Amino acid sequence: LWNACRFRQMQGSTGNLPVSEGDSPEQFEIQGEIDPRLLTSDDKWILLKLNDAIREVTQALAEYKFSEATAALYRFFWNEYCDWYVEASKAVFNSAGRSRGDETLTSPGQSERLLTSSPTNPRVANTLAVIDFVLSHTLRMFHPFLPFITEELWHGMGYSTDMPPDQGGKTIMNAPWPKPFDSDFRDFYALDDCYLEFANNKYEVVTQGRNLRRVANIQAGKKVKFVLKPLNEVLPHDAEVIKILLNAEALEIASDYAAKKGTPAAHTPMGELFLPLEGLVDVAAEKIRLTKKAEEYQTEITKVEQKLANPNFTQKVPPQVLVEHQQRLADWQTKLAQIKASLENLGA
Repeated sequence: LWNACRFRQMQGSTGNLPVSEGDSPEQFEIQGEIDPRLLTSDDKWILLKLNDAIREVTQALAEYKFSEATAALYRFFWNEYCDWYVEASKAVFNSAGRSRGDETLTSPGQSERLLTSSPTNPRVANTLAVIDFVLSHTLRMFHPFLPFITEELWHGMGYSTDMPPDQGGKTIMNAPWPKPFDSDFRDFYALDDCYLEFANNKYEVVTQGRNLRRVANIQAGKKVKFVLKPLNEVLPHDAEVIKILLNAEALEIASDYAAKKGTPAAHTPMGELFLPLEGLVDVAAEKIRLTKKAEEYQTEITKVEQKLANPNFTQKVPPQVLVEHQQRLADWQTKLAQIKASLENLGA
């Protein structure tokens, strides 16, 4: 929570939360008005996800299912907001004029140089308004579980400013509990479910790209080039989002791309994604590594298959244990298929 709010502060704010000694970020209005005309597909995606989280957490608390409430909060804030939306928002900040560098930590173990965006850019201001909207609602939902840090951030971010004392001005405890969005709100901001599908398609491209990198044994921090052969037009903003989330040096959009033999590829909802390996891997050494992995996976598959083929095992173990072994077999078979596909790409 602290790091997510710190990221917001470093893009420019008028709150009181200390960023770091000597910093003087550009000033943006706190909780500015969101302009529906400037919302990106990622903005609409996170607002729709926030709406789902509000509904789930509120219902879980009403039913005293506290573990379900915390699980829904964790999923939304860590997996959807921090892992995806914060990273995607950098496409907006990167496209704006930027004046100075700052070191920030957006998630444990991940640090990078970020530059403060120009305060005159309306899209930047709109993105920050969305971030404020999401954070102010999220802090209120987290408050029952994390009272001290949420109180500190509520005031430090300036969300208590101009709020009546009995509605959050004095303490977050009195701030109104978030409510699911009504139809008028959704219509005004054009929060249609189609944006969920579109954004999910982008993130599936990213997931597939990360898998290509992992299977090719390329370190996550190493800058590489990806090529997307799109099914439909890809807007520059969406291409920049994919590039950032892939931690790629470049993302080339090429409808006529002809991949060399052995180039790892993945079919995605937005088209075929390629990871050219020139200069990245030792092909001969990679074949040896993958062949050894394939042998290990086949050994595990054989062990599980022998157990499942033994009536003394299948008829005596509890149904849950049997299901676990069947799932284990499916997982090993999936891994082996991926390794074989990689070996085929390398010409083995």
